[in-house]
Amino acid sequence: MRGEDKLLELQNLDIAIDRAGARRREIESGEAVRDLRSAADEAERRLGELRLRLGEESREQARLEHEADSLGQKAAAEERRLYDGSIANAKELEALQHEVANLKTRRSASEDLLLEAMERIEELEAQAVTLEAEATTAREELDAALGGAAGELDRLTAEIASALASREALLPEIDDEVLALYDELRPQKKGVAAAALVDGVCQGCHEKLSALEIDRLKHTDGMKRCEYCRRILVFG
Repeated sequence: MRGEDKLLELQNLDIAIDRAGARRREIESGEAVRDLRSAADEAERRLGELRLRLGEESREQARLEHEADSLGQKAAAEERRLYDGSIANAKELEALQHEVANLKTRRSASEDLLLEAMERIEELEAQAVTLEAEATTAREELDAALGGAAGELDRLTAEIASALASREALLPEIDDEVLALYDELRPQKKGVAAAALVDGVCQGCHEKLSALEIDRLKHTDGMKRCEYCRRILVFG
């Protein structure tokens, strides 16, 4: 029957078209870059939250610095009054001494809080350096994948177009009856309707045919079918 020897060529073209089409659909659906995009978004989210905390801590540091400085200046001013002889009343002097001591205590507490804030900022800044590196790497990987995906899409589209053109050129060389059975079997056999018989083994289902069956097929006119999977067999 005309064109049976071309079936494997047609089958290989269809397998290539199917695989390239599946890969193209995978890329176009976004599955190929979904995990990278998620990782990049997560790294940037964490970095954003850290920067907010840094901003809050920096404002608190500035407040404490202003507070400590203000208390220090006020304590110094009151201390000058304490010793400049402008106050002669003993009770007023005692009250001023208590006020100076209170201001210095409050300033010391503010400086302790300021030191703690500065330590937190230093730790957050170190974390920010690490997170910035992670976010940059994640975004670069995503950009590379997106760029690679675009290039791969172009390549796959060209491959499919070339294979389809070869397929169209091949079809007139194959008998209509053979093509009809081939097209009928392909959806049933996961895209593989024709298989070579190599050393008595069907390459479609990988079952070994008996010598008697092989002899019978050799003397059979028309299409030859595997007794196990019923694919069209092509003798090598």
